[in-house]
Amino acid sequence: MGSIWIWPPRRVRFVALTAIVAAALLLLPLSAGAHELSAPAADSSTTFQLAANPAFVNCLAQFPNDPTRPPQALAKVTSGSLNDQLTLFVRNIKPGLAFDLFTVQRSNLLSNGTPDPSFTNFGLAWYQSDVQVNSQGTGQVTIRTILLNQIFGFDPDVGLNPVNTFHVGFWFNNPNDAAPCGFDVTHPTPFNGEHNAGPVAMISLPNAVTGLGPLCTRPNGSGGCNP
Repeated sequence: MGSIWIWPPRRVRFVALTAIVAAALLLLPLSAGAHELSAPAADSSTTFQLAANPAFVNCLAQFPNDPTRPPQALAKVTSGSLNDQLTLFVRNIKPGLAFDLFTVQRSNLLSNGTPDPSFTNFGLAWYQSDVQVNSQGTGQVTIRTILLNQIFGFDPDVGLNPVNTFHVGFWFNNPNDAAPCGFDVTHPTPFNGEHNAGPVAMISLPNAVTGLGPLCTRPNGSGGCNP
């Protein structure tokens, strides 16, 4: 007698279909985010490049003698109903290097990528994530937090009013990695969990017109940003 295949009961069918749909929804943003590097509408997302710190680019580069393959870092930020998502992609970075990702108030570079002669400090800074470069010289990290147009911090204990941190940058985690490029390891920066980091490796550039960092996509025309 041949076997008889019976369609599962309605409840089993519903559970199975729900699981399939959930799995598809989970996989979709991962595959899209890994390949889509063009920026959609400005109000919902933005994509921007980070520039290498000129003084330390040779300590950063996987191919320091090849100008056709410079260190690159691309940030893609997508807004959500409760928070935003930033994914950072890096490539042509020296394998094995580790970095610390921050959002900061100011960049040390001008809009054309050259050092800002009037720069004094990065202002308010928020530690967001670690960044690790693999053996192929690439890396990727994703964070979720408040980012586009609204990211800020304040501290009434020291009289610090709300300050926006519209720039994104990452710092050498180990000061010794930047020493061959002239960094003084006896004067580390505070940009890691131990407050013993190296210099900024790559950072976003200010808008040439507004002077604001790229996490502000709705400038208000008066030096600020519309939430």
